[in-house]
Amino acid sequence: MSTTTSTTTSDDRAEVLRGVVDTTAAAVFTDAANAAVVFRAAGRGDSGVATDIRIGRHELLIDEPPALGGADAAPNPVEFALAGLLSCQVVTYRFWAAKLDIPLDDVQVEVEGDLDVRGFFGLEDGVRSGLGEVRVKVRLTGPASPEQYRELQAAVDQHCPVLDLFSNPTSVRTELVAS
Repeated sequence: MSTTTSTTTSDDRAEVLRGVVDTTAAAVFTDAANAAVVFRAAGRGDSGVATDIRIGRHELLIDEPPALGGADAAPNPVEFALAGLLSCQVVTYRFWAAKLDIPLDDVQVEVEGDLDVRGFFGLEDGVRSGLGEVRVKVRLTGPASPEQYRELQAAVDQHCPVLDLFSNPTSVRTELVAS
């Protein structure tokens, strides 16, 4: 999947991540306010139903396939949400493997979700607009035992922020500014 070649070993990566965990823990222990982080994204409609997004110094495009009015110039919002879950799983597996000192060579994740477009198009009352079910398949490789990897999975399931977003209600406030 990756287009870059890395000479970083799993031991090197784990050491770097342990340093991040230790530094963050020390900062939060010193002042609990250091635990609060705000993430931001901004976007603007582009041609058709495409959206130009800015996240920090990164720019990306979101579009829909022709069947949903787009040009298929980029993944759609639901695919980006699934990609967010997938990538958060990878990050969380790497961090928790380092934290629990469980050797981990590679993490591969596949995510799929079921969407009934009747909800989005308002074709039938009572049909959800969002995903009905999401399935995550994680493949871990490395020298750890199956029991250690189950322990790691339990930690990831408990601590993955985007998995939490998918699994639990999240308060959302919408403000409309019309001019």
